[in-house]
Amino acid sequence: MAFEDLLEDPVIQKYLHELVGPKGMPVAAAPPDGEVTDEELAEDLDLELNDVRRALFILYENDLATYRRLRDEDSGWLTYLWTFEYDNIPGNLEEEMHRLLDALEQRQEYERHHEFYLCEVCSIRFEFGEAMDFGFECPECGSPLESMENGRLVESMRERIAELRDELNVEHREEAEA
Repeated sequence: MAFEDLLEDPVIQKYLHELVGPKGMPVAAAPPDGEVTDEELAEDLDLELNDVRRALFILYENDLATYRRLRDEDSGWLTYLWTFEYDNIPGNLEEEMHRLLDALEQRQEYERHHEFYLCEVCSIRFEFGEAMDFGFECPECGSPLESMENGRLVESMRERIAELRDELNVEHREEAEA
């Protein structure tokens, strides 16, 4: 995928927005070619220097930017020259999808192996043990706690897990272990 196409992809735009937020998005969405200082970016994009630095640091933490330092011989001041490394985005997104898959699988197991009760007034959910401790009454409002069926939630998770596995070309854990 060409660099320009990469930045126009809505999934990548959302990923960058999630990383740097709305104030950092101008920095992430329009990376210059070659090296640039944070001051130059702030001036070119008409942004606060702290917002630019925050976005650059987040990109650096996610392996999407690198820097090199130069020390001014006369003043001793350090200048940071930043380079954007967006070739790493597809790999980062795949790692995120694997983390999501693992989290969904763990949550699905939790949902399948626990019994839940719900306060229909407060919309607070309790595990069986908690509900029992409260005498099956909501500690907030005193309403009775009703047994909660979570089969639709578990099924929805199963479907999403299957989609993620297909997308990532990953076998189901039980299938792989057999």
